[in-house]
Amino acid sequence: MDIQEILRLGAQAFQSRLGEQQASSLSSEQIMGALAQLMPGDGTSVDLGAMLKKMQGSGLASLAQSWLGDGGNAGIDIGQLTSMFDGGDIQRFAAGLGLDQETALEGLQGAVPEMIDKASSGGTLDSLGGVSGAMAMAGKLFGR
Repeated sequence: MDIQEILRLGAQAFQSRLGEQQASSLSSEQIMGALAQLMPGDGTSVDLGAMLKKMQGSGLASLAQSWLGDGGNAGIDIGQLTSMFDGGDIQRFAAGLGLDQETALEGLQGAVPEMIDKASSGGTLDSLGGVSGAMAMAGKLFGR
C-alpha cells in the first residue's frame, strides 16, 4: 500500500470521526495534505517509522504496538495525541482545515491509528515513502 492510499484512509477515518456537517466542508485532498504536513516527514512523504519512535519516547509503545498488530486497535485519547504532536503543529493542522483545535484532535483520534494500522501487516511497517528501514526499526522498537 503506498503513502497516498494510507493518507486517503487517514482522511476517511478523520471525516468519519466528525459529524456529517463538519466533514462535508472538507475534501479528502485537503485532509490528506494537512495530514502529510502534520506527520513526521518532509511534507510530501510521511515517515511512520519516526512516528513510532516518537510514540515510544512518549511512553506510548504499547499503544503503537496495538496498531501494528493484526488485531483490534486501542483507542487514543486527546492527551496522548498532544504528547505525540507539538501543540503548534496541531494548531497549524487545525487552522489549515478551518477547524478549532478540539475538532481537529477528534478527527485525528480516528486518522492516526488507522494510518499506522493500514501501513502495517503482521506487526511491521511496509516500506512507504520516507520510511527507510522502518520494518527493521519497528522490530527493534517493539522487541520483534
